Amino acid sequence: QVQLVESGGGLVQAGGSLRLSCVASGSTFSRYAMGWFRQTPGKGREFVAAISWSGGGTYYADSVKGRFTISRDNAKKMLYLQMNSLTPEDTAGYYCAAKLGPIGVLLDGYGYWGRGTQVTVSS
Repeated sequence: QVQLVESGGGLVQAGGSLRLSCVASGSTFSRYAMGWFRQTPGKGREFVAAISWSGGGTYYADSVKGRFTISRDNAKKMLYLQMNSLTPEDTAGYYCAAKLGPIGVLLDGYGYWGRGTQVTVSS
């Protein structure tokens, strides 16, 4: 099993940037493909970005492509999400998640979740 804890959320003005981090503990981090998802009140959790176990493959939701960058450091057991050019529509709770096997975009493919970190973008 792997345990995940997110950090780095906060309040930022539109056009600003934030970097989210997710630290893993427990099982071997490099075994897992990783993803970031987000959720707003009254909405389901949606895919944001994913990265393969090696970091060699990435995938992004169309809404964040070109603005967000997912990366990982297997030696440090860390996952990151660099978010640039933020808009109020990016306001959400952001969750990191882990899955065994290949990179994926489907929520139910991920078996391990953090508790989330809140990102609020003011206009």
